[in-house]
Amino acid sequence: MNNELAFVFPGQGSQALGMLADLAEKHDIVTATFAEASEILGYDLWDLVQNDSERLNQTDKTQPALLTASVALWRLWEELGGDQPAYVAGHSLGEYSALVCAGVIEFKDAVELVKLRGEFMQTAVPAGEGAMAAIIGLADEDVVAVCAKVESGVVSAVNFNSPGQVVIAGHKEPVEQAMANAKEAGAKRALPLPVSVPSHCELMIPAGEKLAVKLDSIAFNEPKITLVQNVSAEAVSDAAIIKKNLVAQLSQPVLWTQSVQLLSSLGVVKTIECGPGKVLSGLNKRIVKGIGAASIGDLAGLEAAL
Repeated sequence: MNNELAFVFPGQGSQALGMLADLAEKHDIVTATFAEASEILGYDLWDLVQNDSERLNQTDKTQPALLTASVALWRLWEELGGDQPAYVAGHSLGEYSALVCAGVIEFKDAVELVKLRGEFMQTAVPAGEGAMAAIIGLADEDVVAVCAKVESGVVSAVNFNSPGQVVIAGHKEPVEQAMANAKEAGAKRALPLPVSVPSHCELMIPAGEKLAVKLDSIAFNEPKITLVQNVSAEAVSDAAIIKKNLVAQLSQPVLWTQSVQLLSSLGVVKTIECGPGKVLSGLNKRIVKGIGAASIGDLAGLEAAL
């Protein structure tokens, strides 16, 4: 085990049509992992991620697709003899990938869980009523303040992604009002995000209640690799607390900045992003100056990281 290494797992927004295609050509374990997920889901997940961008971006399809991509990469990393990390953490949905790779839950249970999580989130807020936006160039506390200034409806800071990059979510009009407030307060940019669900705000409490019922039916083990959960930015090993945090995570902020700062304080000097894209690698380098950040979502990245 490499005590200076953490594996980090991306969440929604990192999916891309054709992801992992170059790796699948060389390594059968990629398509085998997708075939396993397809059997549980009842549709061909590999075909979807290679050919159907519209369905790939529907949250109940995005979530199993990203989980499966991350688990396939983890299995491939292990097959090729890559270093075992001392820590794992996942951004939002990515926490479920971390749970599988740390041995907390079975892959088949995770596929079913994230499919339902996506459905619960989608039905919690009617289409078109929710929104999310990225606020660039304001301090965390200033983003919290511009949301608090909005007098009616729901809007709050929900993803503390890196210093100067915070995502807000809630009802559509309050989010738009908070975006305007942010620009007045000196934000460089306030960008609406192309999402169908306002994640990690109080509008997701009903989804969390449904998720809690499902989580109770699944066996959780103690993590074999130290797990940092992003709702608390703490290392957690107790199964009951892990479940409680997964429920809370749906309607409470993702503390990614604080989670990466914790990893650094525990001695981590390198993160490997185990999933498609390089979103977390970019954030991690902004959070901790000088941290090593590699990504293994394509053949070149994987070969460089091994």
